[in-house]
Formats: sequence, structure tokens, C-alpha cells
Amino acid sequence: MSTASSLPDSSDIHLLTEIGFLASARGDVARAEPIFRALLLLRPEKAFPHVGLATALMNARRAGDAATHLATASLPPGEDSDMVQAMHGLALQLDGRISQSQRVLREVAKQADRPEGTSDGTRLARKLLGQDAMGTA
Repeated sequence: MSTASSLPDSSDIHLLTEIGFLASARGDVARAEPIFRALLLLRPEKAFPHVGLATALMNARRAGDAATHLATASLPPGEDSDMVQAMHGLALQLDGRISQSQRVLREVAKQADRPEGTSDGTRLARKLLGQDAMGTA
């Protein structure tokens, strides 16, 4: 942490994120959740804290909880929002809510038509829908 400020700097954020994702990969919600909740306070406009927490929940076989969390995430339109929504579609799919998942993923996949182009979230949504890069099945 920087001595000039009590807030973590970008290298601290990166380290916390890596530690959080290590816990997420194991489905260790008890360790991942406080890290990603703190990161949500520090970077509320970014996808990675939402994705990290949702990944921990999904890996702990709590896809419904992941879907609930992602459904309440409020990000401005763009790449980060696309990724959160694509992960929401995945969580719904893993929770057995296929028709809801398909609706969410189709909405995200449509975002690839924006002037700024395709984001990682739109590519993930299209892959989960079984679409190729051109959006066809």
C-alpha cells in the first residue's frame, strides 16, 4: 500500500484480485467473498469483483446465489457490463434456468453490433449460445 494514501494502489488491487481468484477457483466462498466485496467498494464500475464472487459461488455449487448477485450488479453499458451479464447467463444455465439464461445471453450477444465492436463478454455469450463469431448457430 502507498504511504501517501490509505487506499490500495493498482498493484495492491491486482494482488488482492489474484488472491481472490485463487479462492474462487477452489469454491472457497468464505475467503473469496470478503476480498471481492472489498474490491467492489474500490472498483464498483468494474466487472472483475462481480465475476470473482460469482465464480466462487458457482464453484461452490451455488449457481443460484451467483445468478442473484449478478442480476443485481449495476454497471454502465460497455465491456464490463457485457462480462457481468454473460456470467449471469452462465450462472442461470448452471442453476438449470435455461430459458432465462438464453434470454440474458442473447441480449449480451446483440451488444457485439455496437460501433466499438465485440467485447470479451459478448464473445463469451455467443460461445455459450453455440454461435460462431458472426452470431449464427
